[in-house]
Amino acid sequence: MRLCNYRPLPAAHDVPSLAGLVLEGRVLDLATLAADADADAAAHRPPHAGVDAGSLAGWLELCRRLDPARLARIEGIPLEQVALAPPVDPVASFRDFYAFEEHVRSARARRGLEMIPEWYEQAVFYFSNPRSIVGHGAPVTAPPYGSWLDFELEVGCVIGRGGRDITAERAEQHIAGYAVLNDWSLRDVQRQEMKVGLGPAKGKDFATSLGPLLVTPDELEDRRAGKGYDLRMTARVNGQLISDGNWKTIHFGFAELIARASQGVELYPGDLLGSGTVGTGCILELGPERAGGWLKPGDVVELEVERLGALVNRVRAGGA
Repeated sequence: MRLCNYRPLPAAHDVPSLAGLVLEGRVLDLATLAADADADAAAHRPPHAGVDAGSLAGWLELCRRLDPARLARIEGIPLEQVALAPPVDPVASFRDFYAFEEHVRSARARRGLEMIPEWYEQAVFYFSNPRSIVGHGAPVTAPPYGSWLDFELEVGCVIGRGGRDITAERAEQHIAGYAVLNDWSLRDVQRQEMKVGLGPAKGKDFATSLGPLLVTPDELEDRRAGKGYDLRMTARVNGQLISDGNWKTIHFGFAELIARASQGVELYPGDLLGSGTVGTGCILELGPERAGGWLKPGDVVELEVERLGALVNRVRAGGA
């Protein structure tokens, strides 16, 4: 299944998002489906209008109880006639990992550094700002305190069932779904911060894009490969293809990331885990001289992962 948070167009930003089920290019309102369903299904309708950390499990359970044949007969709203917010909004927390070897190796090589052997010993992550997440189509403001603005092409994984000390063998039972993720970065600020040995912080926490849809794992199962899925991941800036990777090249799969994140601590429904950048998936790795320079106001960044959809954002000047 594919979940979303949506507002029918023309959409006002102060109107709360609604929970939707996306089926064959149309959005079906989940609250309406719950009201029209049998009493047992309606009892599982969450109290919130949209999909957030608190309502995610309830909406997923409702969707599992709906009749597919009935859903196929509902007209719904064409997907192009809605504005999409992040598919889980807000998330409970955000941990971003560093799981693709090609990206780590290439980015270090550009700085004249060998591959660090400790990277292979455990999956590492940093915490970022769960309240600065924006959705598909939303503008991203270039912060005024840096110049080297970059995108990062990633996969986001949303936790559907909480737990502590989750083993890698059972970790996939805790996944609600996946979405395209863009970990926006100010590389000059990030470089200064990392010299201190703590961070990144202000080089990262100003914006993360997530969406357009939350796709449950069963939709991807036939493309499973290695520790990921054989799904192409691409990035375009102003329509020009500059990055082309594949999810199957991930070194630490999401099962391992969940196991690492939950060691000695509770994970909760609505927690977001980022994969880290796929190989070739950012300007830092490619080099600004090969990617047309760092991002600037007016640039349109389109990140796409097969079956998860395309996440598009335009950069706007700081202070706009």
